[in-house]
Amino acid sequence: MEWRDQGILLSMRRHGETSAIIDVFTAEHGRHAGVVRGGTSRKLAPILQPGAQLDVTWRARLEDHLGSYHPEPLRSRAAAALSGRFALAGLNTVTALLGFCLPEREAHPALYRQSEQLLDLLGQDDIWGLAYLRWEMALLNEMGFGLDLSTCAVTGARDGLIYVSPKSGRAVSRDGAGDWAHRLLPLPPILRGEGDASDDEIVMALRTTGFFLESRLAPSLGNRALPEARGRFVDAFIRRL
Repeated sequence: MEWRDQGILLSMRRHGETSAIIDVFTAEHGRHAGVVRGGTSRKLAPILQPGAQLDVTWRARLEDHLGSYHPEPLRSRAAAALSGRFALAGLNTVTALLGFCLPEREAHPALYRQSEQLLDLLGQDDIWGLAYLRWEMALLNEMGFGLDLSTCAVTGARDGLIYVSPKSGRAVSRDGAGDWAHRLLPLPPILRGEGDASDDEIVMALRTTGFFLESRLAPSLGNRALPEARGRFVDAFIRRL
């Protein structure tokens, strides 16, 4: 068995004395692991950094085997990630969430393209927060927990939508909320692609998407805790305000 693809390195861990097991989110084969012989060597270790864009060839005797990778670097994102704490926290949360959410060997081409584009923006802190929010919404949608923010779940109205139902993920208007408003999540205009993307609004929107990541998506994956990297990224964002 053999194939060649491009992908984003999500994680690397030692395997034996000199090898490494890497987890790569590939364009056509999804999240896929494999062994890299000599992966901890001085030659390969600098290449196998989270966020790196790789050209990989995978080989195995049988399709369901772990198999081995031969990686070739396409571009490193290390310099951009190390440009500041915010960029590093952003890289860590993207790679951690992809490793946490994606099933193995299942292609998600649209999410892959958006993930690659997002990571290529690392270091551009003025626009990265909004790009990340849109990516996180795409992640929820890809995993089956997308938000429906088009009309009010109670009245059917398209105007005055200021809340999100934590139960259904649908928008709720001010009139439709009634006495239940205190139990609903905020719906800042930026979540619907409207208005200016102020950092305050983005933080508010991330609290809403974070609820669905933690209370809906994570339990569906075996009730595992959401990666701590996501909370650290939000904290880093808040510190910038």
